[in-house]
Amino acid sequence: MHFSVYRRVALSALFVFTAFSASAQSFTVEQVMSAPFPSDLATDEHGSTIAWVSNSKGERNIWVADGPEFTPRQLTHYTGDNGQEIDSVRLTPDGGTVLYARGTELNDEGRAANPTTEPAQPLQQAWAVPIQGGEPKLLGDMGCGSEDCEDIQISPDGRWALWTAKHRIWIAEIAGKEKAVALTDERGTPQNPKWSPQGDRIAYTLSRGDHAFLAIATVKDGKLVKTGYVAPSVDRDTQPRWSPDGRHVAFMRLPGEQNKLPIIPQTPEPWAIWVADTDATDSTTLKAHEIWHSGAGLRDSLPRFSAGSFHYAAGERIVFDSEQDGWGHLYSIDALRGGQATLLTPGKFEIEDVEMSVDRKTALYSSNQGDIDRRHIWSVAAAGGTPIALTQGETIEWSPAETGDGKMLVCFGSTATTPAMLYRIAGGKRILLSGSLLPKDFPSNKLVTPKQVTFQSEDGLAIHGQLFEPANHNGRGPAVIFVHGGPMRQMLLGFNYRPYYHNAYAENQYLASLGFTVLSVNYRLGIMYGHDFRVAPNGGWRGSSEYKDVVAAAKFLQTLPTIDSKRIGIWGGSYGGLLTALALSRNSDLFAAGVDYHGVHDWSVIFQEDDPTANKAPDYIAARKLAWESSPDASIATWKSPVLLIQGDDDRNVPFNQMVDLVQRLRAANVPFEQIVYPDEIHDFLLWRDWVASYKATAEFLSKQLKPEVRQ
Repeated sequence: MHFSVYRRVALSALFVFTAFSASAQSFTVEQVMSAPFPSDLATDEHGSTIAWVSNSKGERNIWVADGPEFTPRQLTHYTGDNGQEIDSVRLTPDGGTVLYARGTELNDEGRAANPTTEPAQPLQQAWAVPIQGGEPKLLGDMGCGSEDCEDIQISPDGRWALWTAKHRIWIAEIAGKEKAVALTDERGTPQNPKWSPQGDRIAYTLSRGDHAFLAIATVKDGKLVKTGYVAPSVDRDTQPRWSPDGRHVAFMRLPGEQNKLPIIPQTPEPWAIWVADTDATDSTTLKAHEIWHSGAGLRDSLPRFSAGSFHYAAGERIVFDSEQDGWGHLYSIDALRGGQATLLTPGKFEIEDVEMSVDRKTALYSSNQGDIDRRHIWSVAAAGGTPIALTQGETIEWSPAETGDGKMLVCFGSTATTPAMLYRIAGGKRILLSGSLLPKDFPSNKLVTPKQVTFQSEDGLAIHGQLFEPANHNGRGPAVIFVHGGPMRQMLLGFNYRPYYHNAYAENQYLASLGFTVLSVNYRLGIMYGHDFRVAPNGGWRGSSEYKDVVAAAKFLQTLPTIDSKRIGIWGGSYGGLLTALALSRNSDLFAAGVDYHGVHDWSVIFQEDDPTANKAPDYIAARKLAWESSPDASIATWKSPVLLIQGDDDRNVPFNQMVDLVQRLRAANVPFEQIVYPDEIHDFLLWRDWVASYKATAEFLSKQLKPEVRQ
């Protein structure tokens, strides 16, 4: 294990910065980044045992707790900030064993991430560990190039575990001595496998590129007996869901791919819900019928986060997500007869994190209903009724889960000054369960509470933001705009529920502690403000209309009496890196400096790499020209302000060549820039120390360029 030359140089500079600035700040980056981040909350099927992942300064481990006290205890004991992620936490039905995936998916070269540059490539693997403690047992290797391979599924009797990897479904006996073996070996890529309630069959998607079948495999003693297809067609079937009695399977059906469609107009993606009768076991082809289909407009398209909102509820009801009225809402429909869908969550707000109660009669979800820039937990009957707020106030909650005995509700939550932690919900109140895990020197009492602000873009669109104002900010000082990635994200009035933005929120607090006013902007293309805000005209490579909101944010800051309009900077990552680069290249008159984390700089290359068939579109030449004109690279001639560029060279989201190419253009144009490159690091940095180093470098660069200690 060793640091690269790039990493050693970057850190040596940062140590100098830390030494001279420590006395001028109230807390350090390490302190505000020290809280363990919890994720992957899981429950058992019958009891009150819960499990989750805790990432503490890069050390990722499984923690468990038993109700009703829910005293946290560490189950695994991995050590070191080594970049080995833990995902897909699952509890066996009896609550006796925890299963999980450890490691990362493969990149395009077939290699797992190795940010510490180990001599042997780390592998992504499936593991099982007894709930009472003991050494984890290896179930098998998982490595594949898709997040689906992290989806471990446990059979209802708790005997078998399966997952998809390397174009196959793999199966392992949890208590057995043998490692996983391939259950299937067929043409195409299996996805989303789900056990039947009886544990004798598996429903899964078999993708074959331009079409996809729904397959049902009969399994006995860990071996495949036979496989049948459900109403095979030229369309794409996905997301199978078993009925509680195992007699039916619901699934989504999308049209098959069509060649040579124009790509500049945004094309609707209509979809339908089908249900199959699985009792007809005498045939290898099962019949199915459509019970609901969407309209044909953009609002009717399949919601981007719909998979987690698709459930087969009790009473033969299908619960699903749709944006047909302009907002992402839950609906339910009779699974056997179809008919008119019932709107479960009416209003101008949206839903996330949908889970069913143990009895499958109630949907539990997070929402921004009545509190547009936060999240709270709600419930609604699957058959219809008035939604009930289970939490409210100046807090944030997400990932609701009912314990297997149906007696308690747990979730993760945060506030403006306290990071993500585990809570129990009872009587409309939050009961903190993991407060003992918060480091004693975490600076909650030194953090600021951001203000909710709104302002208008030049075309009249209302934009929301969070304004972090430093303490004792007399006179006019510098400001920094933060732009998130995605772009389908929303920043909140507190610590975020996604780890990337939980970190970014901590950095914004740190910048405020140094004397910067920070404005976090929820620009168009983001979520939770309605479909038309998220699917805005001329966005992205089609014209970068969302950049108007970044300019509007800078002009809003200029109206504040505490801001020096000549000292406004900007920072962001991924899509936020793109917007940072657009700001510096198009408006160096507004933005004096910026920090660009792994941003997109040439859309004309990106959309071709994302869709290799794009050059067959009839408007390809016009699209490529439009994509180029929407890119930061197209405005290099007007880029004057200095920039710090940061990226890992094993980035699996934004190709590293986007940064490589930009640097050559900046050099040719004599634009001042600095760079930090992390060899073998990915997009969402795996190493805690790389986040800390990057955030220190960001603060140092912006301080050098904007001088927060100087107020006019």
